[in-house]
Formats: sequence, structure tokens, C-alpha cells
Amino acid sequence: MVKLEASRISGNLSQRESANLCALAQERAYSKGQEIFREGDEGDGVYVVRDGVVEISALVAPKFRRVISSIPPGDLFGEMAVIDDQPRSATATAVEPTTVYFLPRKEFREFADQSPGMSRCLLQEVCRRLREFDRQYLKEVFQAEGLALIGRFAGSIVHDLKNPMHLIGLASETACMSRSTPEVRHRAKKIIRQQIGTIKELVDEILAISQGSPWDVTLTPIHYGAFVNEILEEVRSSVGLKSTQIQLQGALPAAHVHINPHRIRRVFLNLFQNAAAAITEGGTIFVRFQVNGTEVVSAIEDTGAGIAPEVADQLFSAFATHGKARGTGLGLFICKRIVEDHKGWISARNEPGRGAIFTFGLPLAKGAIAKSET
Repeated sequence: MVKLEASRISGNLSQRESANLCALAQERAYSKGQEIFREGDEGDGVYVVRDGVVEISALVAPKFRRVISSIPPGDLFGEMAVIDDQPRSATATAVEPTTVYFLPRKEFREFADQSPGMSRCLLQEVCRRLREFDRQYLKEVFQAEGLALIGRFAGSIVHDLKNPMHLIGLASETACMSRSTPEVRHRAKKIIRQQIGTIKELVDEILAISQGSPWDVTLTPIHYGAFVNEILEEVRSSVGLKSTQIQLQGALPAAHVHINPHRIRRVFLNLFQNAAAAITEGGTIFVRFQVNGTEVVSAIEDTGAGIAPEVADQLFSAFATHGKARGTGLGLFICKRIVEDHKGWISARNEPGRGAIFTFGLPLAKGAIAKSET
């Protein structure tokens, strides 16, 4: 039990003011679960818990009540409606058998008008409540954003795994058909191995993103033209691009680079998948390369509608997506990180009358001599 003169409301009062306040107080007892006041009621006075616990709750949605705070002995409640002359904004309920000191509205306001200590106490209490509300609100906002982020992240995992799983399923069925030739079975096994590698890369990337850990960027010297040619052959045979033409403009690059082939392959696949998703039946994806003295530049252009202005500024940010029913917003984020891990760069732009153009540059291997393929 907490006496009124020892409660929070009396902390700034003189001994005489505290005695005058106690003379105003009425003791009221409530049984467990009994309402002390309800939302919408008139602010009839201020309450201080003598013993027991009071729960403050509010209706935040139809048929859904949310507990806002729990008031222990010595704390006051119900002061807001007395200060601002508004109806009660929450409901107060006794959690257990509870006794309170009740300070009637009229008498309490007259007392507060004459007492600087009480005015200061009320101001401090309002500030404390607002701070607590802000902390709780921010905590819940971050929790909600975190849950939404987890949901989107899980969705991206499922989405990115569907295509390789689908290809594995088709290849497995083809390999098991009685009329399949050894050549067909060999091709099916190659597809299965490639897609299993893709799944492993996806899992590694997802773990790296979620844990914030560095990615493996072990570099291998490689002929970029031969490497790109293999990717183009793989993409052309992909079921996701059956209705899409891939057109190489110019020659393959006769350049040597130091790259992680699995990672750069992922860049190409992400850009091709985005391009294919942006165009309609019968569209075309153009691929071209340029080699200068320091780098090899790869460009992928589609015949779609171009980059939406709504996402142009955040195109390479995580979860930035627009216009794709199953878009995840991770593909370009992953591309940017991979390219930058290779000391390269990536950009995107629109051209009048053309679709989106994605370009990325990778440094040439030191000492390599670049020349054009014929």
C-alpha cells in the first residue's frame, strides 16, 4: 500500500499542499476485472493507485483491445481527460482487487491552479507518458517492419528457387523417358548439375545477405568471350526465355579478366531474367560488349517499357521492385554487390524509344592485351 502523500503526484508538493491534497481524496475499491472508467466517459477526476494494479487499454481495431500500460501502486492515471477537457481516450480496469485515491475533477483543478508544484507534477507526468508512448510506438514499428522484411525475404527465396527447381524437374523427366537418347540424357544431366549449382549460389548469397558476412570473391583468370558465350547458350535454352530472342550485337570480347565465374554468371542471369520479365511475347534482348584499355563493358538492353520513374533512384537497393507480379527486389541489389566486389561498376538508363539498358564494367586482367573478335 502507498499513501497518497508518498505517491508520485505529491513529489513536488510542500507538506501543507500535500495535506490539502489528501483532504480532497476519496478512497474507492474495485474488484478484480471491474472497470474504473471506460473510453468516451467524462473525465470525472484523477486517480492514484493505493494498492493493486490498474490496466489501461484502448480499442485499436473493431473487437481488438490493446493494453497500453499497467499502473502500479503510487502512480496516477486519468489525468489527461481532466487537463484537456476531453472524453476518456482509454479504459481503466482493475487487474486484481484494487483500491485507489480519487481526486474529483473540480476540486483537483482548483487545487492545481493554486499549486505550482502540482502544475509541475502534471507537466512531468504528461511528458513521461509521451516518452513512454514514443518508445513503445517505435518498438512496434520496427517489429512490424522487421516482420514485413522477413516476409519479403522469404518470398524472394521461394521465388528465386522456383526456376531452377522447375528446370531440374523437366530435365529429370526427360532423362527418365524410355525413348530418350544418350545425348538427350547427357544434356539433361548437364542442366541438372547447372541448376543445382545455381541453387547453391542462391543459398550462399541469401546467407551472406542475412548475416552481413563477406561473399567469396576468389578470382580466376578467364577468357571473357568464351565465358559469356557459354552463358548465352545456357540462357537461350532456358524455358523462361522461350518466347524471347537474344541477339548479340557485334563480336564477343577478346579479353582476359580475373573474376569469380559463378558470381558474374549470376549477374548475367539476373539481368537476363529482368529483361525477359520486362518484355512481351516476341521481344528481343540485345547483348553487346566493348573493350577499352582498362576494362570490358557488358550491356544488356531489352525492348520493354524501360525503367519506371518510381524506382529509378533506388533501382539497386534491396527489395526495390516495380511492375512485376512476383518481383523480389533482390536481383539488382545482388548484381551491384557482386560487380563492386570485383572492383567494377554497374548502371542503368532509359533511352527514348528503347527499353531499359543495364551496363556493367569489369577491370581487365593486368597485362592482358585486349582486341576485337572477328
